[in-house]
Amino acid sequence: MDSRYRYIKYRIEREVLDEQGLETLAQRKPYTDTKLSVITQLKDSLRCNAAKIKHGFLSTFPVFYWLPKYSLWDYGMPDLISGISVGIMHLPQGMAYALLASLPPVFGLYTSLYPALIYFFFGTSRHISIGTFAVLSLMVGGVTERLAPDVKFLKMNGTNVTIEVDIVARDLYRVQVAAATTVLGGLIQVLLGLVKFGFVGMYLSEPLVRAYTTAAAFHAVVAQLKYIFGVSPVRFNGPLSLVYTLKEVCLLLPQTHLPTFAVSVASMVLLIAAKELNSFLSPRLPVPIPVELITIIAATLASNYGHLNRNYSISVVGEIPSGLSYPVAPDVNIFSHVFGDAFALALVAYAISISLGKTFALKHGYKVDSNQELLALGLSNTVGGFFQCYAVCASMSRSLIQESTGGKTQMAGIASALIVLVAILKLGPLFQELPKAVLAAIVFVNLKGMFKQYSDIITLWRSNKTDLVLWLVTWVSTVLLNLDLGLAASIMFALLTVIFRTQRPIYSTLGNIEGSELYVDIENHKEAREIPGITIFRSSATVYFANAELYLEALKEKSGIDVNKIITYKKRQEAKMKRTQNRVERHAKRQAKKKHTDETAVFSVEVEAKTCRNTGMVRKDKEEEEKNWTDRENVTVFVKPNTTDGQCRWECLKGGDLDSISLDLMLQIDGDATTLSSKKEDTLSHDMERLSLGSLGKWTWDIHSLILDLSTANFIDTVAIKTMKNIFQDFNEIDIDVYLAGCQACVVQQLEDGHFFSDSITKRHLFVSVHDAVLYSLDNCRYDSLVNMDNNTKL
Repeated sequence: MDSRYRYIKYRIEREVLDEQGLETLAQRKPYTDTKLSVITQLKDSLRCNAAKIKHGFLSTFPVFYWLPKYSLWDYGMPDLISGISVGIMHLPQGMAYALLASLPPVFGLYTSLYPALIYFFFGTSRHISIGTFAVLSLMVGGVTERLAPDVKFLKMNGTNVTIEVDIVARDLYRVQVAAATTVLGGLIQVLLGLVKFGFVGMYLSEPLVRAYTTAAAFHAVVAQLKYIFGVSPVRFNGPLSLVYTLKEVCLLLPQTHLPTFAVSVASMVLLIAAKELNSFLSPRLPVPIPVELITIIAATLASNYGHLNRNYSISVVGEIPSGLSYPVAPDVNIFSHVFGDAFALALVAYAISISLGKTFALKHGYKVDSNQELLALGLSNTVGGFFQCYAVCASMSRSLIQESTGGKTQMAGIASALIVLVAILKLGPLFQELPKAVLAAIVFVNLKGMFKQYSDIITLWRSNKTDLVLWLVTWVSTVLLNLDLGLAASIMFALLTVIFRTQRPIYSTLGNIEGSELYVDIENHKEAREIPGITIFRSSATVYFANAELYLEALKEKSGIDVNKIITYKKRQEAKMKRTQNRVERHAKRQAKKKHTDETAVFSVEVEAKTCRNTGMVRKDKEEEEKNWTDRENVTVFVKPNTTDGQCRWECLKGGDLDSISLDLMLQIDGDATTLSSKKEDTLSHDMERLSLGSLGKWTWDIHSLILDLSTANFIDTVAIKTMKNIFQDFNEIDIDVYLAGCQACVVQQLEDGHFFSDSITKRHLFVSVHDAVLYSLDNCRYDSLVNMDNNTKL
C-alpha cells in the first residue's frame, strides 16, 4: 500500500499529458500549417523591398559587407605581409602542380592568379588561399592524359626519319581539356550553390576526405617518379593504373638518368632541411623562410650557368611566355567526355575548401556560408576556365601560412595575386632553365603533411572502428580504382555505413531513477528500476523500412514475450476447447436421452474423457493427446476454472512449456476431476474468447502495459506505421496495452497522414513523455499491480 500512496500523492501533483491533451492545452497548430507551401515560398522570394535587395546584394557580394569597414591601420600591414608570403609560395607550387596536371608550368601560374581575384568578391572565408592544390591537379592530370595521350600526337622527324611526340599540339589540346573540365565543374558548383545544396559537402565526412587526400598523395608521388628518375614509363588509365605504372617504373629503374636523379635528391635534401629549420625557428620569425622559392632560384641559376640541359640532358621547364592570355571559350564538345570527372572535381574541391574555411572561422569567431562558398568556388573555376586555368580549391599549406602570418581578410589574397601577376609579366622567362626534377621534389616534400595522415589509422582504431573501416576502404578504393571511381566507391560505402548504423541501433529497456522523471537504460544504470507491470522500450535510431523487422525482433527479446508464438498457442487452445466442448455436448445429449431425465447432467471431465476414449469418440489424430493423458502426473498444470464470483474464469497456476500442454491435461488439477455443468456451456464459450496472457503461462499482472519511446524518431514511413499498427493489434490480443511516448510534431503528422489512428488507436495512446505514459498506465492498471509494486520503486 505504500507504493500506491506514493503514486497517488505524485499523481495529484503531476497531470498526465497525452497528445490530445497537449493539442488542447497548447493550441498546437497542425504541422502542415507551420510549413509554407511552394507557391507561398515563391511569392515571398519574388516580393521585393529595399531591405531585401540590400540583403541579397550583400549575400551575393560579401566583399561589400566588410570592405567599407576595412581599416588600413589595423589590417593593412598584416594582410600585406601575409599576402607576400603566400604569393611567394604560389610561384613554386603553381609551376610544380602544373606538372601533376600534365600542363605547361605557366598555366599553374595563371591558376594562381585569376581564381583568387574572383574569390575575393564572392567568398566568405577570410583566411583560405584559393589556387592550385596537389589532389585537384592530379585529378585534372588524369583527365588530360586520358583524353590527350602521347600516342595521339606522334609525328615523323624529317631529319632522321624517327617518330616523336608533337609536344606543342599535345599541350595545346591538354590545356583545352583541362579548361573545359574546370568550367564544367565550376558550373556544377554554381548550380548546386543556387539551389542551396551546400549541405552536399557534409556527405564527405572527415575520415573520407582525409583518406582520399592521402591516397591522392600516393598517386601524386607515383606520378612524379618519372621526373625524379628521369625515365619515360608507359601511361596507363583506368582501374589498377597506379599498380601498372608503379610496376613500369620499377622495371625502368636500371635506366635511371643519374644526373636527373642527383638533382632530385639534392633538391629534396635541401627542402627537407630548410623546412625543418623553418619549423624550429618559426616562433622567432615574423614570416616563414620561402624555402621553395629559394630552391627554385638556386636550381635555375645552377641550370642556367651549368648548362644542365645541354651538357647532361636534364629536362627543364622550357619556354614560359610573358604576359597574360586572352579569354577563350571552352570546347563544349569535351563536356560529354568529362562530366563524371568534373562532378568529382566539384565535390572534392568544395569539401576541402569548406572544411578549411569552417576550421578558421571557428578559430577566429566568424561564420562561413556553405552555399555562398559553393557559389564562390564555382565562379572561380568557371571564370578561371575561360583564362586556361584548371580546377582550384583552398590549399592547406598556403592557408596555414596566410593565417599564421597575421592575415585578417582576403586582401591578403589580392596581395598574393599581385606577386603572381608580376612573376607572369616579368619573371616568367627567367625560370625557363628550371629542371623539372626540382619541381617534382617540391611536390614530394609538400606532400609530407598528407602522408602524416596515416596516423589516422591508429587514432581511429582507438576511437571509432566504423570510421576506421571507412578510412581504409576509401584509401584502398582510391589507390586501386583511381581518383574518380575511388571517390564514387567511397561515397557509396559511406552511405552504406549510415544504413548499417541505422539498421543496428541500440535497443534498450528503460527504468525509472527514483524520485525523478528520468528513464534510462536499466542495463547501463545501476540505480534504474523497471516499473512493475510496465515495459518501456526504446530504439536509438528512427524506425523505418530498413530496420522495422529488426525493431520487432528486439522488442520480442527485450520484453521477453514472443507475441506470435503466444497468439498461435492461444488460437490452438481455443480450437481444442471448442472441440472438447462439442464432444461434451454430444455426450451429454446421449446420456440425457438414455436416462430420460430433464435434469442437467453433472459429470466428471476425467470420466467423460475416458469414456470418450473407450467408445472410440477420440479421433486418430488425438493419439498423442492420449499418451499425454496417461502421463498427466508428470506434467505441469496451467489453468483451472474459478467460479467464486459466480462466473467461470480461467486462472494460471504454474508455468511450463507452452507447446507441450494439451487441453485435456489443462482440465486436470492435481489429479482431481473438474466438473462442468451443461448450464455452463455459454460461460465456457465466453471464456474461450477471453484467453489472456495469464491463462497461457504468465501471471496477468507480470506485464499489463508496453510503452514505446519514439523520442529518437525524426520521421516515420509507411512500413514503420504498419509495424506500429501490428504491435498494437498483437499485444492488445494478449491483453497488453500499448502506448507511444515522445513523438515529435512531424511524426504525429506523419502518423495522421498514414491513417494510423482509428477507433481503437487514438491520440489518447500518444503521450508527451515516457513519464506521462507511465502515470496513465498505472492509473488504468489493476489495483493488484499497485499493491505488488516494488517498495523500492518511487516515481
